[in-house]
Amino acid sequence: MLKQSVQLAFMTCVLAILCYTNTALGHGRVSLEEDTCVRQIGENMVHLNTYQPQFDRGGHYCTEIPMAGDTYLVVDLIDLGLRDMPVGMKVFRGEEKEGDMIIQVNAAHHPDGVINGIGRLDKGLYSVIVTAEGVPPLNYYYQLRVEMVDYGKLARTWAGPAIALLFLSWLLYKLIQSGRLKSWFKSEDD
Repeated sequence: MLKQSVQLAFMTCVLAILCYTNTALGHGRVSLEEDTCVRQIGENMVHLNTYQPQFDRGGHYCTEIPMAGDTYLVVDLIDLGLRDMPVGMKVFRGEEKEGDMIIQVNAAHHPDGVINGIGRLDKGLYSVIVTAEGVPPLNYYYQLRVEMVDYGKLARTWAGPAIALLFLSWLLYKLIQSGRLKSWFKSEDD
């Protein structure tokens, strides 16, 4: 009975670690409502992608950019209404409008629904502001982290597996302390 309980507990912990969904770090195929790259004001939505083909030809990122260097920023105007009004984009070093402007795409009509710009982003924080000049103006805000580790996100990602490992260690410790594990191994040798 004890052997089956230990095996069940162990397999449950292993399954929990392997199936923990937050260990998938990409944003892949998620709905627009769950996509962290989408910003919404009312019915209007925009989507940001960043690319660094000199490092990874197929890779695209949202706000966590792994390397400093030339970065392509692409904003997709998801709602058709945004394509009929002038929309521009500005990228600042640091917090919103407090640092040097790195990239500026002047407000214009984008019938294809795509705004793009390129600039060299060094290690640090950047602010991206996409402004649709409607009535009232719509401002979408992104904060980019270039070559920085988000320790909060890292902790949230590994909290589940760490708790499962701690529970398994505690269970093993209790079994060793109770002496049942020793008697269990002796009965298998007989």
